[in-house]
Amino acid sequence: MTAPTAPSLPFPVFQVSQKVEHYLLYDINIITWLRKNHNILGVLIGTLPQIPQQNVFLGLPLELQPEEARLLVERNLAYIVNDLDWHMQDLASKVVEQKEAIKADLREQGSRVAKDFDSNKKSRTQKALKRIQAKSGSTVGQRSIPSPALEEAEDTEETLFGESLTRETTVTPSPEPRQAAGPEFKPWTVTPTTSYPLLSPPANIDSPDLPKVNPSSYALFKHLHSLGYFLSPGIRFGCQFSVYPGDPLRFHSHFLTMSADWDEEIDLLDLVGGGRLATGVKKGWLVGGVEHKGEEGEGGKGSGGEKGQLG
Repeated sequence: MTAPTAPSLPFPVFQVSQKVEHYLLYDINIITWLRKNHNILGVLIGTLPQIPQQNVFLGLPLELQPEEARLLVERNLAYIVNDLDWHMQDLASKVVEQKEAIKADLREQGSRVAKDFDSNKKSRTQKALKRIQAKSGSTVGQRSIPSPALEEAEDTEETLFGESLTRETTVTPSPEPRQAAGPEFKPWTVTPTTSYPLLSPPANIDSPDLPKVNPSSYALFKHLHSLGYFLSPGIRFGCQFSVYPGDPLRFHSHFLTMSADWDEEIDLLDLVGGGRLATGVKKGWLVGGVEHKGEEGEGGKGSGGEKGQLG
């Protein structure tokens, strides 16, 4: 397997909702590159229209966790694009000729699909007729024919509907209505799988807004990610993150994590329940928080920075 090609940086991350922020990636090369070089997993959420209930092997797009999107923006690897605003602005800037050219191209693609479907349909029909003819011929051959009529039977052929036609009879197949009228096909409706043939790639606009995250959970995510861990959503185990020592396709997770503020009171039942659950699935239960040392406290003078404490 060849190494993924590095994309042009920074690349766009598409925000598709205003109230509940969702961040999507559509480019498989970017997704593969991030997974291999930056330990970014995300969650595949794409499904097929014909199989809406599939839940085992999902496909593009990839939804990033808010912490992952925030980390990519802070490292200048990506920038956030509002998907709806980008579509509306770019579509409004297109001239009528460009839109008509795109529509004509889609109609041409639909015509090709309709012709291919009709050709395949005719091919299947001819194969079915040949099978039926062969079966009918073998059945006639197995019948016992009286010897005086044998010579007359050799001059006849069995048709599809069981009628005998002499060899001197000329059969002219009647043309199908579609062939008689001409090779015109109603174009199928083609739904493009990407907007890039029509829309220009979104520009990198410096935005002061970063993906919104919980400060404590982002601090824990960033710290563990800096140590080389892979982090995926921990909803299956009732935690915030499942922490893997390597790619989840090769390793089981080692920790179930929960974040908390440094002075936040944690319910004892949450600690016991988390620990029992993690032990039951052969993992460690990890609680992490950030201790702010900007001000002098009971522990002594502060250093003006932050220090992540895991416990």
